[in-house]
Amino acid sequence: MSKYQNQRIDPNQGIKKKKPAQTAGPKETGKKKNDGAEKGYYVDHACEEEFVCRHCGKTVKPEGAGTDHRNHCPNCLYSLHLDNEPGDRASDCGGKMEPIAVWVRKGGEWALIHRCTRCGALSSNRIAADDNPMMLMSIAMRPISQPPFPLERIEEMTKMMGYETDGPDAPQH
Repeated sequence: MSKYQNQRIDPNQGIKKKKPAQTAGPKETGKKKNDGAEKGYYVDHACEEEFVCRHCGKTVKPEGAGTDHRNHCPNCLYSLHLDNEPGDRASDCGGKMEPIAVWVRKGGEWALIHRCTRCGALSSNRIAADDNPMMLMSIAMRPISQPPFPLERIEEMTKMMGYETDGPDAPQH
């Protein structure tokens, strides 16, 4: 196989790599460029198509999610910015949605907060039954493991707030 076989030649620009096929969401059907569904279709219909995660490359199947509306990869937890409202497929952005936080919904159910890497939009999505538990815990622990101040300053900050860090009234380790 020639090293130029997967490339096209543009006489004005030289050699360019061939663009990879889009694997953002359910398989292409020609109805809409971002995931193959008409706008609004998934508001009332289950998403039964598998897709290849645009972030980690894993093939994602609808089975195992515990819901009819899988909206992120269970391996890396990334999603795509396809909707303005859940299921409407009305967003023209198509950017990757990075999982940046978790929060606990009323009743104790966890949900992911995603931020679009292209436009910055935020969204909340329920976790799925087959989501990677280590990724979920890693995201949940991020504020504790990466505070907005140097960990070495905790003692100094505690004293500034009027608390003792040693002595009889200090917390015992």
